[in-house]
Amino acid sequence: MEWLFGVLIVVGVMVVVRIVFAAEVKACFERDPAARNLFEVLLTYSGLHAIVSYRIAHALDRLKVPVLPRLIMSIARWLTGIEIHPAATIGRGLFIDHGTGVVIGETAVIGERVTLFQGVTLGGTGKERGKRHPTLGNNVVIGAGPKILGNITIGKDSMIGANAVVIRDVPEHSTVVGVPGRITRTKDRHFPGINLDHTHLPDPLTERLESLQHEIDQIEHHLKEHRKSQS
Repeated sequence: MEWLFGVLIVVGVMVVVRIVFAAEVKACFERDPAARNLFEVLLTYSGLHAIVSYRIAHALDRLKVPVLPRLIMSIARWLTGIEIHPAATIGRGLFIDHGTGVVIGETAVIGERVTLFQGVTLGGTGKERGKRHPTLGNNVVIGAGPKILGNITIGKDSMIGANAVVIRDVPEHSTVVGVPGRITRTKDRHFPGINLDHTHLPDPLTERLESLQHEIDQIEHHLKEHRKSQS
């Protein structure tokens, strides 16, 4: 009977999570092709576990409960590898893919339907007080490894490429790559859905260097032809 009671508790918890965190569970299926079934998502997705822990800790933090919110998130960090400050503001539908090494600071603000890959840091730039962490708009996708630092805003529907370092505001519908982050594309119109391809992004510096190399090759070719004609 004890094992049956334990099973019922687990099933009950899973049902509650499925209802209360419907947007986050839905995000797992929409944005991760490896998500096969509900039980697998509820039991094994560390990003979802971190968000569930955060929601509980955030509620306690808003009630001014001391120590316990930070303790909950410390345990969650140990279990998931994801560090979220309980005072951060996170909208519905956040999906953290894999998640190891993700850090979300105290005054960070995350909009709805945002996607974070592993190694993302939403951090501050010093010991200043007040708002010192980034604000992410709705539908933002942050690739693997970027560092987004300071009280800056990433506009909605933007994409940050893998390992970029962003320290300035990014307008809506933009693509950012590089160190420091450079805006490589800005769209003036909304595009449907969420594009998760954060690896095949344009790099204007590389494109310009390639263009210069092409021009140099053409000049060298003309010089060789000119020398041949002179000889």
